[in-house]
Order: sequence, then C-alpha cells, then structure tokens
Amino acid sequence: MLRYLQNVLHPERYHGNGRTEGPFFEGWYFKLVDASTHTRLAIIPGVFLGAPGAGSEAFVQVLNGATGQSVYHRYPAEAFAAAPNAFEVSVGPNYFSADRIQLELDSEHQKLSGKVQFAGLRPWPVTLMSPGIMGWYGWLPVMECYHGVVSLDHAISGQLSIDGVAHDFSGGRGYIEKDWGEAFPTAYIWMQTNHFSTAGTSLTASVAVIPWRRTSFVGFIVGLFHNGILHRFATYTGAKIELLALSDDHVEWRMRDRRLRLTLRATRERGGMLHAPVRTEMHRRVDETMLSRVEVTLAETTGGQHILLQDTGHVAALEVHGEVERLIKL
Repeated sequence: MLRYLQNVLHPERYHGNGRTEGPFFEGWYFKLVDASTHTRLAIIPGVFLGAPGAGSEAFVQVLNGATGQSVYHRYPAEAFAAAPNAFEVSVGPNYFSADRIQLELDSEHQKLSGKVQFAGLRPWPVTLMSPGIMGWYGWLPVMECYHGVVSLDHAISGQLSIDGVAHDFSGGRGYIEKDWGEAFPTAYIWMQTNHFSTAGTSLTASVAVIPWRRTSFVGFIVGLFHNGILHRFATYTGAKIELLALSDDHVEWRMRDRRLRLTLRATRERGGMLHAPVRTEMHRRVDETMLSRVEVTLAETTGGQHILLQDTGHVAALEVHGEVERLIKL
C-alpha cells in the first residue's frame, strides 16, 4: 500500500518495479528544441512487458521533428532499469532523469550521442486531492492508461551529435511528460507547445476515449500556463467541450468552465510514425508532427468577455489517432 501511495504522489517515477509480465508499458517523452527552433527532437525511452508467453522489450525512440524521421532503438527488457524512489531510468547505456539525459544510441539507422541538462523545471502540481494532471482519477487503480507531466517548460543546455553532426541545445526549451498502464487509448488527440511570443507560456492538451468498467467516455485534460497561473480545463474540473472539429488541415477545439473559455486551433502537418503500446506489442501506428502551430485564445465568459491571452504557439507537437469520430460526436 505504501508503494502505491508513493507512486501516485510521484507520477514521474517508474510504476512497474516488481513487475515481470504484463500487459504493462511505461514511457517518458522528452521534447528538445534548440534556440533557433531548427533542431527539434522527441526522445522517448520506455519498457513494454507482454502478457505470459508474449514478448517484452525496452526501447528508446527518436523522432526528428524537423524531418519526420523516426528511429526505434530496441533493447531486451533486461536492459531497462529504474530507481525505486526517484525518477532515474536507464535503457542500456542511455540515462534519463528530470535534470538530464545522456545518450549512446548506435544502430545502422542512427548514431546519437551526447548529454543535455535541464534547469528551471515547471512540474504539474501534485496534491493529495489532485495528484498530477489526471486529478482525482490518478488515485483509481482501474485506468487503462495514466498520464503525467514532469515539466511544462524548462531551459536546456548541452550538445548532441546526430549521425556525426553536432547540435547545440544551449538556450533551447524543453518539455517532459509520460504515460503508463496497459495500452494507449483507442482514439485520442494530443497537442503541446511552449513556444509562444509570451515568454513562459505553455500548453498541453489531450482528449481521448477512456474505458470505464464495461463502457467508455470521452475525457479531456488541458493545462495552459500563462502569467504564472496554470489554467486547467478537464473532465474532473467540470469543464465542458463546446466544439471539437477535425478537417484535413486543422483541429478546432473550444471548451469552457464557469469563468473562462479556451479556444485552440491547430494546424495538421506532416510527421513521423512512432511505436505505441497495445496490449500485445509495441505497434507502429502513431503519426506525430512537431511542425504544427496552435492559435490560442483565453477569454473571460462574463464581464465583457475580456481576452486574457491571444497568441500562437509554434514548434507544436500534434497527434491525431484512432477512431476520432468517437471524439467529435459529442
């Protein structure tokens, strides 16, 4: 019980210690963008444990957000290790924590090495009543997939060599999140950016089909950090979706609570394919771009509907996956 309580209150840590079989997965998502925004990477370490008789593996995925190239570095499951009481993870010679990553990836498809450090992390607040981005849902032991935000925004320094070319990330910005559980949702939309004209502003937003007992519901979580305030719109806060529409070119999403209305309009751009967990394997199925733009408007719903923020986030990550018709038929 103590281990369970500690894990809920520390979503950044590994939640699979002591497990030898699944279905279970856990993965961390590190977004790295240099000061020029020309070099943009997603580094995704993790582990997949198959059911009895099925395969297990560890991995480090690398998405080049500028070109769409995606490389999946596969390791035996035994190559994955995690500290029991801290966010420290290794996959083979590669090390990951909240303050740095160190990479030694060497395959026929990619050679990537070096170290980058992080400073000034802005984690999603954790309290007893709301242990992270999932709110009180984070306490429930029956969810198919759990989500955590290690840092909405932070500074980066250091260098990485990619196929013999050095890339300096000093002065860049980063973002860290993670997922764990049995499988990804069958349908979801996710977007993230911390590159606004207003310094320090960041956005993470997701909506998904959530299995619930023998049925399912559409749940969403949105965090917009601006002027020192984290504005939260979520199923568990009582916020409502007013509009969710998809076209070949855009995602349009409007939501509100009792005081505020948030409107998001994201461009859909070309991307690269990532592996994601289903219950039986790490399946190559998710298209992610890091070339999107997200127009954001935050306004009051009373008193003249004063606009608190109107800005566009660049270098935005966007995933639209699965039976999204189930999401937009609200």
